[in-house]
Amino acid sequence: MSDRTAVLRSWLSEVLGSESLELTPASSDASFRRYWRVRRDGETWIAMDAPPEFEDCGRYADLARRFRACGLNTPEIHAEFREQGFLLISDLGDRVYLGELNAQSADRLYGDALDALETLQTRAPVEGLPQYDTALLTRELGLFREWLLHGFLELPLDERDRERLDRVESILIDSALEQPRVCVHRDYHSRNLMLTEAGNPGVLDFQDAVVGPITYDLVSLLRDCYISWPEARVRDWALGYFQRAGASGLLNAVEAERFERWFDLMGMQRHLKASGIFARLSLRDGKHGYLADIPRTLGYVLDVAGRYPELREFGDWLGGPVTAALESRLAMAA
Repeated sequence: MSDRTAVLRSWLSEVLGSESLELTPASSDASFRRYWRVRRDGETWIAMDAPPEFEDCGRYADLARRFRACGLNTPEIHAEFREQGFLLISDLGDRVYLGELNAQSADRLYGDALDALETLQTRAPVEGLPQYDTALLTRELGLFREWLLHGFLELPLDERDRERLDRVESILIDSALEQPRVCVHRDYHSRNLMLTEAGNPGVLDFQDAVVGPITYDLVSLLRDCYISWPEARVRDWALGYFQRAGASGLLNAVEAERFERWFDLMGMQRHLKASGIFARLSLRDGKHGYLADIPRTLGYVLDVAGRYPELREFGDWLGGPVTAALESRLAMAA
């Protein structure tokens, strides 16, 4: 048992009034956080261990309460020890959306997830949340260049390559900034949604919430880095949400074509960022399992780039030398 785990167990024993506790790993995480399922006399909770030098469990606790108050099924905070980075939260079970989604269940599960997204966007207070501004969007797009192109692929970039990247980043940032601003979960996808008996879905990993573009969480959900669907089905879901967003006042005189462009380009920004994060998880953190998700993630980017004339040159480059380098590198890593 590590020192931190021993301290966590001691704190849990004090909070729950018993030393007869069973701790088992509850889930893996791409961050520095660790989760334990805590059992005592037939009851269960989840203990979060978020080392304070890397993570802010207080932000998680504050946002959990804020989102629960507006009707989202986020974990209830039972106890907290912020200085140490410990939380005791309610257990939403172990039925992750990713393992429950299939062709038959998708409409029902995504319907619930889109209901929750509308609640987030229409009812969640945004006071005090950071802005998804030019600086943050730029830093995120830089992850693709720094960690995937330079770090993982070791791909040399000439002046034309850099200009091509700069031009695409400018297009994506402009599109993001012209959208209506709402509360953005920022990681709203099948690994962070839980199938629950009541109040489906349970919503996790919301600690990085910001005020940002209306399509960000929608495209995170529907063009998921971990599972993909036929494009016609994705369009139907996205346009269905466009209709309800208009009815709820989130959109004002926005045409469907413009909304679809926002959706496409927002996804492109997210997927470039995510591919950089997956490379970073491998190179920096030794978490190599995410490498298998890069081809799917960049596949979304290639699809979108092929739809817009101003992005086709970038798409040709991504589908040519970058994809060739990626295939070679992944084969070596296998």
